[in-house]
Amino acid sequence: MVKKLSEYTTRGTITTSDTETYKIQLFDGRFDTGYRVTSFQIAGSDRDDPDLFTASAKLMTEPDGNNRFWNFSKNTQIAWAMCGWDANDRYATPNENIIDPDNMIVEDLYIGALCYSDREVELNYIITLEKYDFTEWKGALTMVRNRSQA
Repeated sequence: MVKKLSEYTTRGTITTSDTETYKIQLFDGRFDTGYRVTSFQIAGSDRDDPDLFTASAKLMTEPDGNNRFWNFSKNTQIAWAMCGWDANDRYATPNENIIDPDNMIVEDLYIGALCYSDREVELNYIITLEKYDFTEWKGALTMVRNRSQA
């Protein structure tokens, strides 16, 4: 049986990079609780930046060393988001996101982001998670899946 315990929000700012990922610590040392991502949004931090750019980010259960590619066939990638704009109102991409509805995280979460204008930008993120209680065997099965071994 899976029981919802609570809802959490985590937010912050990261710098885009081809390879760098940031750890969002969730693991509480227990294998009978986990988190499900229900919302994932990104936005640039400098709203007055006159340069046109598009940025994307992905959430992973383990870092993969490459923020350039989204790969829906990898169990370790669980959510993806994209946005773009400039301060001159010439261009804007609405914030788009995709979240694997079957995601469940027992250990930690990682975020990586990339700017497609070949420069680094500060990127805000906000993630909403639901915390669940389940049996330890379900936790073990989830950990195997999250390591792309399912």
